[in-house]
Order: sequence, then structure tokens, then C-alpha cells
Amino acid sequence: MTLNRSFAFRRTWLLLPLVVLSGFASAQSKSSKYACSEANPAQMCTAANTCGSASTPCAVDVKRTSNAASSTPSIPNAKGNSLFCIKAGTTVEWKSTGRDIGFVVDFGPTSPFDPSGAIIGGTDRAITVVAKRPGCFKYSAGACMSGAIYGMCGQANVQLIVIP
Repeated sequence: MTLNRSFAFRRTWLLLPLVVLSGFASAQSKSSKYACSEANPAQMCTAANTCGSASTPCAVDVKRTSNAASSTPSIPNAKGNSLFCIKAGTTVEWKSTGRDIGFVVDFGPTSPFDPSGAIIGGTDRAITVVAKRPGCFKYSAGACMSGAIYGMCGQANVQLIVIP
């Protein structure tokens, strides 16, 4: 009887890491889905995740969170760093409502905005750009506290879809 309990105990300890790792792998595969890798990413745009219009600007708040950066559009119930859509021709105001925060938003070589290039602003310096090029874009948002020391900056990767 002791031998069977010992064998069962060892078998449980051998299977536990496999169960934990398989759960982690399935969570990773679900969270690594990118809208920009879809065949038609514009289909993911709804009224609930579309910010602004040609007559109403979209404000995006870039701020430092406890462990990263957050980019949140001015959409009711919007979550930080979630996919959002804007229509071509929409004016977008990148700003930070946090205290003493500086930020950089970088779309890389293909920016949907005019003027193109990195968007650099802060608490006292909102930056306004106009969406010109339709498509799906990935961008990096970084935010730092003024006078920050090493480790006081955060970064996040976010997706934006510009619809025609």
C-alpha cells in the first residue's frame, strides 16, 4: 500500500508541471493574436471601438502605469492598450493626463498620420495629427515621468486601424 501511495504521489508531481505548461501555452496562443495579421482587419471595427470622426477629434491619453505605459482612446469604457479604430480624415490629439509625463508614440516607417514620424509630447504638450492612410498599424507607446531614473519609464505595443 505504501508503494502505491508513493508511486501516485510521484506521478502527480511529474504531471503537475505538464498541466501548468499546457495551460500557459494555450493562454499565450490566444493572447498573441494580432488584428493586423487578419485578412480584413477593418471588419473588427465597430461603433464601440471607433474613436472620433471627420468632425469630432479623437483624444488618446498616453500615460505611465505601475508597470508599463497605457494608450487609451476617448471611447466610453475603453481599456488601455486595446485595439481601436479611427476614420481617415479624423484629427487625433495625443496627450497625457498624468502629472509630469512625457511620451513617445512611434509607428515605425509607416505612419498613418500627417505629419509622419514619431509623436513626442507630454502633460503640457498635446500633439495633434490627422489620419490620412487607411490600414492596420502597430505602434509603440512609451511614457516616462519627468526627472525619472532608470526603470521609471514604461512601454506598450498597441494596434490601430484607420478605416476609409
